[in-house]
Amino acid sequence: MKQIFTVLFDLDGTLVDTAPDLMRAHNHVMKKFGYPTKSANELKVLVGQGAKAMIGRAIWGQAKKEFGKVEDEKIKKLMVDEFINYYGKNIINESTLIKGVKEFLKWCKEKNISMAVCTNKQEHLAIDLLKKIGIYDYFEYVAGSNTFDYCKPDPRHLTNVVEILGGEIKKSIMIGDSETDANAGKNAGIPVILLEDGYTEKNTTEIYHNHLIKDFMGIEKIISKYLKD
Repeated sequence: MKQIFTVLFDLDGTLVDTAPDLMRAHNHVMKKFGYPTKSANELKVLVGQGAKAMIGRAIWGQAKKEFGKVEDEKIKKLMVDEFINYYGKNIINESTLIKGVKEFLKWCKEKNISMAVCTNKQEHLAIDLLKKIGIYDYFEYVAGSNTFDYCKPDPRHLTNVVEILGGEIKKSIMIGDSETDANAGKNAGIPVILLEDGYTEKNTTEIYHNHLIKDFMGIEKIISKYLKD
């Protein structure tokens, strides 16, 4: 049966609350390389642009005078590799699904809605997380930060996935929790559903969105309106 609509999802902070496990991996790296650690709330503003950006931004904010040390690409690579290695081994210790996610995915499946994940997490980590938390089979495609030569906020991260799925941009929507997700959707010409308490440093009122939700409970009503158009 032909897909009637496409829903694109961010992963961290949208489908899954991954902050506790990301915090543990981040702080493991910081301790190993001699930098201050962060709380889960502090870390949330650094998530969304991938591991390398997160590590770099954390160091820049915590140790500006020493930033020259990690400007060395070898050091940065060591830190990122350490993060990915540790996180990959501890990816689902405390991570949990956002409220209502599984119910919404089941509803979409029943409605023959095509679903894909567009995340700035590395593809293999995203797939591993989705499998271990039990929702991987709902998605037809998973695009990570290293799937293409570009990633969010580049709109092609979204439009390319819609094309791969055989969908239409005008019959697609993006669900995310950050400015990175919102800008990707806006520039792609795709409506954006934004979660209120996202992994972002900006207030949700400052971020572009068409709809604002607390969690996935009742989100079917929003999608149903698009299905009628």
